[in-house]
Amino acid sequence: MRYLIWILRLIIFVVILMFALKNTGLVEIRFFADYVVTGVPLIVVMLIMLVLGTILGWFITLPSLLKHRREIARLKRDKVQLEEKLTRAVTPPAGHAAPATVAPLAPL
Repeated sequence: MRYLIWILRLIIFVVILMFALKNTGLVEIRFFADYVVTGVPLIVVMLIMLVLGTILGWFITLPSLLKHRREIARLKRDKVQLEEKLTRAVTPPAGHAAPATVAPLAPL
């Protein structure tokens, strides 16, 4: 499965790279307050937007990721505590050892 994901990532990267290489014309970038940057290659604009989109997507998923990691850590602690309780419940205490032999009963 790991190799399939890496192959898929490689295919997506190649498709984006080929698309960017086909669009190398110069463009104008217009910012707010009539600030214009001219003569920027379209490939640079597209790659910058790809990187910014990736970073923004990562920041959006970060709170959920941290929440899941905290939940996993809590569940692991609970598991260890329950295993300790189970071990204590199954093993008899050291002071109450069963006798090795049973004494015969007197006849009635």
